[in-house]
Amino acid sequence: MHHHTLGPSESGSVVLDLGGDCGALIIYTGREQHGHEIEISLVDGDGRRTHSAVRERHVRDGVFHSAVYPDLTAGLYTVWWDDRTPAGAISVTGGAVAEFVWPTSSPPGVD
Repeated sequence: MHHHTLGPSESGSVVLDLGGDCGALIIYTGREQHGHEIEISLVDGDGRRTHSAVRERHVRDGVFHSAVYPDLTAGLYTVWWDDRTPAGAISVTGGAVAEFVWPTSSPPGVD
């Protein structure tokens, strides 16, 4: 997992491309993940991963931390804890936003 220093994202600063076979994913994390990249990959895909950095998001209801994947082909995705260990899976549906909550503890077998 890589780390970046990023400023906060304000309300309305993320554009999602939804419709047809295209959906989006938001991974909610705690503030301790701020600046880290989280990788995902399509389960039935070619094994390529895409990543997004966790950013502080300022919205009307407060502040939260998340990684946003705005333009995903519909399907089942693996969310990666690290290079080898899945943190979980999430189904992305065309025309919708899927939501995944980052685990608060490491998966079994990870130190």
